[in-house]
Amino acid sequence: MKLLKNIVTRIMKNLLLFILVLFCYTNIYSQTADEFVERGVSKYLLNDYKGAIIDYTKAIGINPSITEAYYFRGISKFDLQNYRDAILDYSKVIELKPDYAEAYFCRGIAYGELVDYRSAILDFTKAIELKTDYTDAYLGRGLSKFKNQDYRGSILDFTKAIEPKPDSEEAYFNRGNSKAVLQDYSGSILDFAKTIELSPYYVEAYYNKGHSKHELQDYRGAILDYTKAIEIKPDYAKAYCNRGISKAELKDYRGAILDFTKAIELKPGYEVAYYSRGLTKINIKQLDSACLDLKKALELGSEKANLIIKEYCN
Repeated sequence: MKLLKNIVTRIMKNLLLFILVLFCYTNIYSQTADEFVERGVSKYLLNDYKGAIIDYTKAIGINPSITEAYYFRGISKFDLQNYRDAILDYSKVIELKPDYAEAYFCRGIAYGELVDYRSAILDFTKAIELKTDYTDAYLGRGLSKFKNQDYRGSILDFTKAIEPKPDSEEAYFNRGNSKAVLQDYSGSILDFAKTIELSPYYVEAYYNKGHSKHELQDYRGAILDYTKAIEIKPDYAKAYCNRGISKAELKDYRGAILDFTKAIELKPGYEVAYYSRGLTKINIKQLDSACLDLKKALELGSEKANLIIKEYCN
């Protein structure tokens, strides 16, 4: 999940800087090991993750009980998408320091990347037990519950994340997504609107708000939101396609066709756009062109297109 990765990057770097300050002022065993850790952190902040891992490993060789070296090495491995080895390092941190909430949190994120959402939820829960106001752990657990299709549970966690941090656009956005899946479109619109209030260029919030409005048959409102998403991200093929669908509902067939065409221009293998353009062309009696689009949609995998082809194209 792209959003989760963005959250993780922010959280990881904040944690890294915070713990580094504590670490630098703590007299731990060997100064040489300390120096390797500090050098590793410097390399990490320069995005030299492999170099950082080498230094953390040297620190561990000098002092096998140096918790921070395992923790930071896990972070570097995570950023290299080596999630299984990151989990091993976080687990070693937990073995050495069982009350290390951040290690449970980071291991939960890594489990999530491996699609092991049950293990992720257990780790986020443990992090929350150790640190009851751990906003990001509630957010991480909510995202894992969402991926595990526990949408009501995810809403509870996103709400808990909002309570101590009412300016968390991620929590509002994801709560809106959960509400939309449960067909609480009015509730989702409120959350997406709050997301936009907090982050005016949050393009996915405009897109998702448009989708919820479409589901409530507020097609004009949906078009406004899709248009705003396109203004922010001019190559947003899905926004063009969905705006076209909303325009078609308002019988603005020519406007819809223009949007579907733009979506296809941006994403040439866009099955839904071909299918939708084909259906729209049928409405304005452009049957030959409609059949070409529908056959292309069928070629791209649209089973629905086959039924329309049988009715109009034979």
